[in-house]
Amino acid sequence: MVKLSVVVPFFNVQTYAPDTLTSLRANAREDFEFLLVDDCSTDGTPELLERAAREIPGAVLLRHEQNEGLATARNTGLDAARGQYLAFLDGDDWLSPGHYARLVASMDELGCDFLRTDHVRCTGRSRSVRRSPIGRRGEVLRPRDAILPADRTTSVDYPYAWAGMYHRRLLDRGLLHFTPGLRTAEDRPWIWRLHREAESFAAVSTLGIFYRRGVSTSLTQIGDIRQLDFIRAFDQVIEETAKDVDADRLLPKAVRTYCALISHHVSSIERFEPAVAKKLRSMSAAALRRMPQDVLGEALASMDEQRAVVLRKLRRRRAGTVSLPQISGSGVAA
Repeated sequence: MVKLSVVVPFFNVQTYAPDTLTSLRANAREDFEFLLVDDCSTDGTPELLERAAREIPGAVLLRHEQNEGLATARNTGLDAARGQYLAFLDGDDWLSPGHYARLVASMDELGCDFLRTDHVRCTGRSRSVRRSPIGRRGEVLRPRDAILPADRTTSVDYPYAWAGMYHRRLLDRGLLHFTPGLRTAEDRPWIWRLHREAESFAAVSTLGIFYRRGVSTSLTQIGDIRQLDFIRAFDQVIEETAKDVDADRLLPKAVRTYCALISHHVSSIERFEPAVAKKLRSMSAAALRRMPQDVLGEALASMDEQRAVVLRKLRRRRAGTVSLPQISGSGVAA
């Protein structure tokens, strides 16, 4: 029986993959499997993965014939997973020895649908601990209760799929797959769905994931068209949350977070290619018009003036060529 399946996508990370693979070896156990998904890398990554599949206990190499992005690569791993529990790791991050064994012990003890953990953010030689925004540790909680309040950082603002572990029953219910084709912000609809629809979770203070920031190939560092997928990702969050039984309570949080992301990207628009910057403005304006306008008005009134001014200017822009469904407070209409 496979106790744990770990899904690890790789794409052109030959500089960092050795650290990742070494840490997997230090976490290997006879009942663990590591699903190494090569998303059609064009550097030396495939050779590293071939060697790892031969040398790391439980390692299985899966290949894409064309580059499909992180969301689809994770789905490929999920489709092949056999474990009772599941976890994710990115191909440029790494783990402390025995980290997964500690999380498995917590899952066995707590019996919840999923765990959330803290992590170490690594930028060059700098290290800082980032805490999951859950104060109560080692206690089984209701995921839906961790979405609010709207004006504070909550569990849905800590979307990292690799910062936790998940019971297979979530996979069987269709809650662990990612929206295919999303090239960035793929974890936003995912974490919202998890917190709306799972039945139980817990946060544990098990620190053992090292998240590498500032990687030149990461989409967070590249100002091209793929960055704009955050709009499609949050349109999905709004659409699905609008259908929820608690939509009146949850939509203000979803709208406020969406607005904060739009403001963040528009305020740093100089990092985008000129054509992408123009598209960002028009798509953001269209997104603001699609939001439930009463909820949007309340969100803007509650935000700091600097961000609110940016968003109000966008909201007044003339409609562009983008045409997507209009979202109302009670649901979604074409």
